[in-house]
Amino acid sequence: MAEAASTGKSGKVVIRNIGLLLSGDIDKPILEADTIVVMDGLIVAVGKEKDCDTAQAQTVIDAHQTCVAPGLIDSHVHPVFGDWTPRQSQLGWIDSTMHGGVTTMISAGEVHLPGRPKDIVGLKALAITAQRAFDNFRPSGVKVLAGAPIIEKGMVEQDFKDLAEAGVGLLGEVGLGSVKAGYEAKEMVAWARKYGIQSTIHTGGPSIPGSGLIDKDVVLEADADVIGHINGGHTSLSENDVCELCEKSSRAIEIVHNGNERVAIAAAQAALQLKCPHRVILGTDSPAGSGVQPLGMLRLISLLCSLGNIPPELAFCFATGNTARIRQLNCGLIEVGRDADFVFMDKAQHSTGRGLLDSVRLGDIPGVGMVMIEGLVRCGRSRNTPPATAIPSVATHA
Repeated sequence: MAEAASTGKSGKVVIRNIGLLLSGDIDKPILEADTIVVMDGLIVAVGKEKDCDTAQAQTVIDAHQTCVAPGLIDSHVHPVFGDWTPRQSQLGWIDSTMHGGVTTMISAGEVHLPGRPKDIVGLKALAITAQRAFDNFRPSGVKVLAGAPIIEKGMVEQDFKDLAEAGVGLLGEVGLGSVKAGYEAKEMVAWARKYGIQSTIHTGGPSIPGSGLIDKDVVLEADADVIGHINGGHTSLSENDVCELCEKSSRAIEIVHNGNERVAIAAAQAALQLKCPHRVILGTDSPAGSGVQPLGMLRLISLLCSLGNIPPELAFCFATGNTARIRQLNCGLIEVGRDADFVFMDKAQHSTGRGLLDSVRLGDIPGVGMVMIEGLVRCGRSRNTPPATAIPSVATHA
């Protein structure tokens, strides 16, 4: 089972000799820089090594000309408590996903808890408990934003005020509970938004017992902040309906690994054609009936690039900076003041690609050589990805 995060600070960390620096910013996805300086978990400088203060670093990482990108943000997970999922009776799934480059996860509802309470007092208590638990316990350093209640009939505005005052900032997938009509969902989504709670709506056919079809008209009427798994979780609406959602809604377009792959590509391409690629965010929608996918985010990026002709540098933004901005997180972008969450990658050994981006464009999964969260190394060469051609090295100074 994954261990809790260290409570220590990173001190000064210098990352040098970066071959490719992906920013996470879809307006400028590649930075002309080879050095990052970190102080106590935050980025304090990005640029050329000669222009950065690299003296007296506690830790120096030589990237060996590999790629550094913001840690991936999985916008759609279903955690329970700790690093365990009863959905698949599996321990260590969050730690395993960290080895796939994921440093932040966002709950779309703790729906897999056996005996999950559906009465209003119980669902509020569960959300507050989950929020507190993952705030206090970070498996392998991964930041899990949890406590996402599934709304039920009978909830009133005061319930959302209570949740917000208790620290809950998310709604689980609208439609997984008894609230399925557009007009009911719209009222509760508006109450949530009034108190600073971000909402996600289930899109497509039913995924678990108790859920049901949420069609495009309900999605549009509810107007949740995130169109959850727009490509279905697992069963998708038609491509025409999905493209209509992209066009008629201004909300986030969430594409997931555990959905319809053909429609995933159609949604991403629609966003580019509509000139709103900043709205696209990625998730896995796991754990699910199809299991836990430690490499789900990387596989989804590879799918969109190789079969959807999405430029790889943009697809990585879908999984990092786009999500950070839409979810209002302090990670996901390589810029001063942001959390020092990074994934070090290179093309997989023997990939036919000319480099990392070209290998992803050809459909290969990159090799992860290191993951850092808030300036602390959480893993070296990944145990789950194919081996990277080159990996960074670490030198620590007293």
